[in-house]
Amino acid sequence: MRIGLLTAWANRANGGVFEAVATHAAMLAELGFTPHVFALAHPDDERDSVRLEGIEVTRVPVLGPKIVGFGKGLTRRLIEARLDVLHLHGIWTHVSADGAGWARATGRPYIISPHGMFDDWTVNRGKVKKTVARAWFERRNWKAATVFHALTGQEAANTTSVTGCRNIEIIPNGIAIPEQCSQPGNPPTMVCIARIHAVKNLVSLVEGWRIARAGEQGWRLVLAGWGADADVARLKAALGEAPESDGISFVGPVYGEAKDRLLAQASFVVLPSLSEALPMGILEAWAAGVPSLMSNVIPLPEGFTSGAAIGMGTAPAEIAEGLREVISLNGPAREAMATAARSLAIEHFSTQAIADRWTSLYRSLAD
Repeated sequence: MRIGLLTAWANRANGGVFEAVATHAAMLAELGFTPHVFALAHPDDERDSVRLEGIEVTRVPVLGPKIVGFGKGLTRRLIEARLDVLHLHGIWTHVSADGAGWARATGRPYIISPHGMFDDWTVNRGKVKKTVARAWFERRNWKAATVFHALTGQEAANTTSVTGCRNIEIIPNGIAIPEQCSQPGNPPTMVCIARIHAVKNLVSLVEGWRIARAGEQGWRLVLAGWGADADVARLKAALGEAPESDGISFVGPVYGEAKDRLLAQASFVVLPSLSEALPMGILEAWAAGVPSLMSNVIPLPEGFTSGAAIGMGTAPAEIAEGLREVISLNGPAREAMATAARSLAIEHFSTQAIADRWTSLYRSLAD
């Protein structure tokens, strides 16, 4: 079965959506499907091409402003690919119109994964662009969908609220479970792996860390991630000239083995986001046996109820309160949270469990 994965950018410029697409494509290939990624051409394509190694990829030139996402001949290329199913990842660019055009032209199944782009924070950000997109192509795109895919129950509710659609399949992201668990050493280390963007709230994390004086209590904070130059500059300005004096380091982007090594030394991961769909960094940490300190808006309530996560607010003072709670934990309490994190990942988010659900959905749509 040929399954098209359509997205705006097939590289780091697409943030967590690209991570989801790359993981999904690899999973489909392992299951015996034939994935084919379609995206707009971008300067970072070559740098991130290894993430799609072995996967057929079609990129088309962008016409006009990148923010619109108008791809030259993209609908035609989709139709020519003779796909059995098309799966759109992400919305609010003209790529949505290409997906809907394919669906109308072929009459074949069309899935839309909004990846958190229907939550209140995202919908209310850049309202002018989204109002234009909704009137120009998104309403028709949503009507063309055979089914929507949501990562969580909250995202399903948001999807219905915005689109009116109730035909929604809830399937979380799947993650590989590493054989080895994290082996945190000294000093105790808190790791944040995230895109450098306002929604991740990293400046507030830095401020909260200093309020809590976590560095003075022997803890380290390692920030890792990628982002637009302006966002990275804002983070570096917040860090100041000597962040090491507060126990903070910013190491830039980490991928593959480098990310695995960083998680292997982590006592906790932290994510203070203002909005999220389903953060892969948290799931990957749980799989490695690393518990999390994360904002209460993150739609992973099972993390809190299972003892794998501690919740916090998003203001600097609230983040400081969460940090103090983590720092106050004794060794057995941290170990219990680490065990809960790994068990939760294995039982609910393992690649195999999620792969079975996707296989069932794709085959039912194609029959």
